Parts: sequence; C-alpha cells; structure tokens
Amino acid sequence: MDTQKMQKNLEKTQKELSDTTYEGTSSLVNVVLNGNKNIVSVKIKATEDFSVEDVELLEDMIMVAFNDASKKVDEDKEKK
Repeated sequence: MDTQKMQKNLEKTQKELSDTTYEGTSSLVNVVLNGNKNIVSVKIKATEDFSVEDVELLEDMIMVAFNDASKKVDEDKEKK
C-alpha cells in the first residue's frame, strides 16, 4: 500500500472516530463524548434524595461517567 493511500485511510478513520459519539455512565450521570473526547452532553439523573450536600458525590459521578466514555473512545481507536 502506498503512502498516499495509507494517509487517506488514516484521515477517513480519524473523521469516522470524530463523528462517533460514546456514552459513559455512572449511577447518577450520563456523559456523551465525541471521538475527540470533547463533551457533547452531560445528563444528571434526577432523584428525590439528591440535595446540595451531594455536590461532591455528583462531581465524582461526572468523573466516572466521563472516564467511562473516554475509555470507549480509546477502545474504538484501538480497533481501527
């Protein structure tokens, strides 16, 4: 395979990855990233038990969900 064709294949794969979304979840939060690991959306699951004191827990849940989605981006890149 020549270099020019390899470059085009690489560019195509990078475009496909950047156009793909990945959802990460935790018990309270869903985070959606694109293939460039930019946040597309953050959804917080409403619960009656949630109060202002739970902000630290919510911050942790956002990190868990983000890391989960980020891992999915990395796994998909490894496959391609």
